[in-house]
Amino acid sequence: MAVAFVLSGGASLGAVEVGMLAALRERGIHPDVIVGTSVGALNGAWLAGHPDAPIEDLAEVWNGLHRSDVFPTDARRGVLALAGRGRSLFDSDRLRSLIDDHVTFPRLEVAPIPLHVVAVEVLTGRDVLLSSGPAVDSVLASAALPALFDPVDIDGVAYMDGGVGNNTPISHAVHMRDVDHVWVLCAGHACALTEPPPTALGMALHSLSLLLHKQLVVDVERYEPQVELHVLPPLCPLTVSPIDFSHSAELIERAYQASIRWLDADHPIVGQAAFMAPHSH
Repeated sequence: MAVAFVLSGGASLGAVEVGMLAALRERGIHPDVIVGTSVGALNGAWLAGHPDAPIEDLAEVWNGLHRSDVFPTDARRGVLALAGRGRSLFDSDRLRSLIDDHVTFPRLEVAPIPLHVVAVEVLTGRDVLLSSGPAVDSVLASAALPALFDPVDIDGVAYMDGGVGNNTPISHAVHMRDVDHVWVLCAGHACALTEPPPTALGMALHSLSLLLHKQLVVDVERYEPQVELHVLPPLCPLTVSPIDFSHSAELIERAYQASIRWLDADHPIVGQAAFMAPHSH
């Protein structure tokens, strides 16, 4: 029987997953297979390629990130996109370089820990589990947020961010052969904002994260009866925007402490959707 780690999308909130990974590693919980979407695919690819490296090394990567490393400002590109003369607001070259710097294997099928990433076919809307193929292109496809980045072509098929179809891909992990334990690492969403995000990009990503979090609640209820499902609770309260990379160290530490407390407590593995339902503060 196998243990699967499922890592969700969440842009800059992916730092939360690093703290969760550190807690799981400290308690001796390791994945036999990793399934990730978007930033979860990035974190999952690092983990798959560094099975024996300290999670602190991944934390260092996150602590060195800035918004421009993922969403580089380009006024001309933005104007062209808004005028209907371009598909995306941002060039994905920096994101590709970031992935290339930290993915240690050329193809998904040769990852030291089996890695599967979720992307969505642009033309059909079907969410696809990529289990083989070029590693960097596959991870980039999983993170290619529509309108923000161009679709990624793999073998003649255009893919966009997997979060559009399956942001926390529990379904794919549950249906894998021999998987009977699934650990869900959810980046969460800003549940305690006091006012709407001040930018168009911030508002777009916040609204998307709310929509995807609601779907996660449904999936947890659906799959709890089918597998031993452990959902590490997302940080709450949380006020950090998905485009704000300046709080990575704080998010990692908070997630680590919260996950350690949760792992050490006697918690049920049924009814877990209740602590993730939409709420106010």
